[in-house]
Amino acid sequence: MPENHSHGEESCSTCATDVFEEKEPLWKQKEVATISVAAAIFLLGVYLEAGISQHALAQIAFLAATLIAGYSIIKKGLLGIIRKHRLDMNLLMTIAAAGAFAIGHGEEGAAVMLLFFIAEFLEDYAGDRARREVGSLLRLAPETAVVVREGREIVVHAHEVESGEVVAVKPGEKVPLDGVIVSGTSSLNQAALTGESVPVVKTVGDTAFAGTISEDGYLEVRVTKRSDETILSRIVQLVEEAQRKKTPTEAFVDRFSRYYTPIVITLAALVVILPVLLFGLPFSEWFYRGLVLLVVSCPCAMAISTPVSMVSGLTAAARRGILIKGGDVIEELKDVKVVIFDKTGTLTEGRLAVKDVISLNGVTEREVVQIAASLGAKSTHPASQAIVKKANDDKVILAPITDFKSIAGKGLTGRLNGSDFYVGSRSFLSGVNSHLPHDVIDKLEAEGKTLMLVGTNTHVIGVIGLKDRIRDSSVDTLRALSARGIKTVMLTGDNERAAAAIANELQLSECYAGLLPEDKVRHVEELATAYKHVAMVGDGVNDAPAMARANVGIAMGAAGSDVAIETADVALMQDDLAKVTYLIDLSKKTMSVVRENVIVSILVKGSFAVLALPGIITLWLAVGIGDMGLSLAVILNALRIGTKR
Repeated sequence: MPENHSHGEESCSTCATDVFEEKEPLWKQKEVATISVAAAIFLLGVYLEAGISQHALAQIAFLAATLIAGYSIIKKGLLGIIRKHRLDMNLLMTIAAAGAFAIGHGEEGAAVMLLFFIAEFLEDYAGDRARREVGSLLRLAPETAVVVREGREIVVHAHEVESGEVVAVKPGEKVPLDGVIVSGTSSLNQAALTGESVPVVKTVGDTAFAGTISEDGYLEVRVTKRSDETILSRIVQLVEEAQRKKTPTEAFVDRFSRYYTPIVITLAALVVILPVLLFGLPFSEWFYRGLVLLVVSCPCAMAISTPVSMVSGLTAAARRGILIKGGDVIEELKDVKVVIFDKTGTLTEGRLAVKDVISLNGVTEREVVQIAASLGAKSTHPASQAIVKKANDDKVILAPITDFKSIAGKGLTGRLNGSDFYVGSRSFLSGVNSHLPHDVIDKLEAEGKTLMLVGTNTHVIGVIGLKDRIRDSSVDTLRALSARGIKTVMLTGDNERAAAAIANELQLSECYAGLLPEDKVRHVEELATAYKHVAMVGDGVNDAPAMARANVGIAMGAAGSDVAIETADVALMQDDLAKVTYLIDLSKKTMSVVRENVIVSILVKGSFAVLALPGIITLWLAVGIGDMGLSLAVILNALRIGTKR
């Protein structure tokens, strides 16, 4: 049995934050108790008034219900005008309730406060629900970890585990921290992190993420990140930041509300004063209608329509392994006309394999592989790694390299056994010497292969042909985007023939090959100028400049890549291109719900305002339907976004 050294009283950034604190059950919350007590006293007042004609007692009951439900509302309204010199919704409701009592309609004053309190509670509950959804992500990581220290298994709090220590994970348990597996093999359920429903088999050397579940094997994982540095904690932090960022629509509604409230108060005052002064109509009647106009014009539902919809969209995406940096990204995605893709690692799996090794000028195939792999061992490019794998498989011993240089988008150069060698693209080697084996190159390129030429500064000594595999999801994703009227473009540094073979198979709208990183940026700029709204999908750091220039940058396979999560507007935690289509559909649905909520709010409020003038709408109807009912409708409509599949 592992020893338990956990210290619950200590705090850490991933388990003590009040944002994700577990709330009391709904029925125990103070707000629910307030609503229950105020409603009971209000109903007592109705009985005293209508049932046994005790008018004085009824008014006392209505006043008590008003003070219980409206204490915080009245306080905020008065503090707002005294301290900030601002007229807000709380003050509007306070004026409306006080006015109702002043003209003998205590029951309506109490109804105004009670219903408005319920409306405010519903708004807060919707926000809390969204925060709980994000907080549930964080709680996926266990608070304790079993650390192997001096041969013993000791249970400690997760924040006490240092980078470099080894933690044990038994079948059915969660991985407590990000790390590299040093012992064991198991199927890891990563659904909470990547949205990927099928468990992934991982073994020694593979990365294991905090919050993933070891389904059938015992693992020992060497920790690489502390509890507040894991991918899971970064996701939660960034989603929370995204929820706080205001979209252009939200900013507009906020500005609108700032001017709207004093205008409404002025109009309500005119409704009271003008009929009385100009036409001698009864003051109490028009005072009441002015109060109704005051209440019905409260823009609460419109104010919450955008943020509650955006939060619903952000959390729905997070549950599916899609990290969106803010509501402004959702707004932009709905207008995307072009989606630009990198090729290697994005449309293809990025797992290049050597298919051909052709030696020239008296050099053996084994020597070609040795030179290319010796240089490639110092590079992280997929083509270089594939050649190194070929050397390892063929048991080719790598030679020491000096004066190594990596030239972005072109190739590698270095000194081996006293001679300079070059490995890279056709254009790179043509700049070194003019004696290229064009017949060999043309034949391999016609087969859709990526080529790496190996040579000296006088001649080419070998050509290596590599082939990549198109992702299973690429064809369906590109077809789905085309069906939505979205243009698809591929940018690649690969040769034109290899790129054309991929483009034809995927039926891309356009394809540009042989590009350096700066060329990709230029093409993105041209497309952005022509189409206004473009998204760029890449597989990480190499495509960062082009993704940064696009209106929306989407990084694939971001799990395990802090840089991709930080730099992209959207991070797909899993290598699943189908999520690009889901993302655009989610954006359109989210913005459609925002429009629905705003339009319905304006129509209902406008209609009620018109009906308030002839006295058709009462105070309790104005609050019960025009405020509380409308707020509830807006919230429920926004929560539909989370059902998007």
